Amino acid sequence: MTLPDQHADPLRDADGFLDLEHYAAMGDGRSVALSGADGSIDWWCVPNMDSAPLFDRLVDGERGGLFSITPVEPFTVERAYRPSSNVLETIFTTASGRAKLVESINSGPAGRLPWAELARRVEGLDGYVRFAITLRFSRRADTVSPYFAPAGGHNVFHVDRVLGVFRHCSHVTIDHVEDGLVTGTAAVGPGDRARIAIIAGEDEPLVCQDIEQVDGRIDLSDFEWRQWSQNLTVPEKHRDRILRNALALKLLLYSPTGAITAAATTSLPEGVGGAKNYDYRYAWVRDAGYTIKAFLRIGAHGEAKAAFTWLLKRLGEGDPQVCYTLEGQPVPPEREIAVSGYRHSRPVRVGNLAGGQHQHGIYGDIFETASRFVACGNFLDTASAETLSHLADSCADRWRLPDAGIWELPEERHYTMSKISCWQALARAVELADEGQIPTTCRDRWARERDRIEQWIGEHCWSEKRGAYLMHPDSDALDASLALAVRFRFDGQDRLARTLDALDRELAEGAFHYRYSGMHKEEGCFLACTFWMIEARAILGQTEAAQKAFDAATEALDSRGCGLYAEMIDPKTGHYLGNMPQGLTHLAVIQAAATLAGEEL
Repeated sequence: MTLPDQHADPLRDADGFLDLEHYAAMGDGRSVALSGADGSIDWWCVPNMDSAPLFDRLVDGERGGLFSITPVEPFTVERAYRPSSNVLETIFTTASGRAKLVESINSGPAGRLPWAELARRVEGLDGYVRFAITLRFSRRADTVSPYFAPAGGHNVFHVDRVLGVFRHCSHVTIDHVEDGLVTGTAAVGPGDRARIAIIAGEDEPLVCQDIEQVDGRIDLSDFEWRQWSQNLTVPEKHRDRILRNALALKLLLYSPTGAITAAATTSLPEGVGGAKNYDYRYAWVRDAGYTIKAFLRIGAHGEAKAAFTWLLKRLGEGDPQVCYTLEGQPVPPEREIAVSGYRHSRPVRVGNLAGGQHQHGIYGDIFETASRFVACGNFLDTASAETLSHLADSCADRWRLPDAGIWELPEERHYTMSKISCWQALARAVELADEGQIPTTCRDRWARERDRIEQWIGEHCWSEKRGAYLMHPDSDALDASLALAVRFRFDGQDRLARTLDALDRELAEGAFHYRYSGMHKEEGCFLACTFWMIEARAILGQTEAAQKAFDAATEALDSRGCGLYAEMIDPKTGHYLGNMPQGLTHLAVIQAAATLAGEEL
């Protein structure tokens, strides 16, 4: 990403907010930080992705916590991840020189460190560049008051139960320290390095290593990322794009449990100024299932197995939930946080009401995941096979009921996509039973219910007038998620091909698509829907049209950032909307690109 012709603190509006596409993400398998193109880290939850934030300017522009390293002169920006890595590099150019900011949430030779370690290095390239440094901890809507206290020869910061140290080298001058705030400067010329880091944890003793050791782990982390990338099986066509999206997905895998979080943030609005601002720092069955399939497709079998095991254990513990916490517990109900919100989009929320919903889609998601898992040469254990058998029975019993649908709507209806998901679940259950992967006791019953669902959909959900499957019976609305039915192998696909044409006519705006009819009034285009459409056309053999649509979408996205995607995009301005990095977007890009490259599903 290159941002030319900027001036001092160039990218922020008057309230301190940055366009979302100007953020990049770093992570260590436990937490994710968002770093702005002006050198300010505005979001980092410590120690976990769903913990309270240590830095939160992202949703509290004037008072939020931040960790900024920004040139004091006007500057331009060039920004990119290192190849095959999640180590981030930003080159600042000023009238007096150029310098590179290298950033990482560090890992060690054995994987994730037992503490959170955010490392930043400023390297002088040409001339002489001076940086202003600000470290301000979140007050969490004035519910905590950060402070420093001496311990073991260190000035330890405390933010509620999080504690840690701010480390720096001699190239950094500290001008001011008070409770919750540190300011300073750093100046670098050719060959100089200014090194700064935060080591933190929650309710735990901390190892406080010197800044040289922390700095060295930046390059070690880069090596570990590159090793992981090299072990993937990625087609040559679209290779770099698939790798970049795989690396983004890897950030969302919560390594302590194997859960996959939907996104790393909360309450980034689907429409600026609107109230559709939700907490996505939980593990959805749908998102986890789709991500597992994407991991399997690129050969990330360790991640896929960990996530699949976590998912099956949750589903075997009782009635299946739509989503879970990263530790596998019920998602807490929503509550509001008294901060201004991103560009004053309120409310800012913690928790999610989806935890109390039922979605038939979870049946199709888990069975499609199981089917893909065994298709890769793997096999199911007895307990998992029994869990799946019970879920197939539940699907066969419940498919006639209304549900909240894939879009988690408050009105329970007979959503077409939900019925297709039930068909998908039972179709895959029959296949798994025939392959000896799950018990065959109810196999014939599942087959009969599968056929009844297909018949019901054909009778109630197809509109010859619209030339499409409708969002639900007795509706005139269209739903872009129906593009997924092509991948699921539903019907003879003639009707699905016509449905794709109808979706393009009604829901497309430029290169992108809205989720369903009427959403252009409330939110941006949902990025995953566009790539689901592209993948569907490629599967149907419409390769030229699919490739043209893929090129248009990726070209528009490439012009906006450095490979990190949000949930939505404003098709008129190109600005990102919604939480990020958004797993559904990144996995949809992987699936579309791999299909276009000729890889089997």
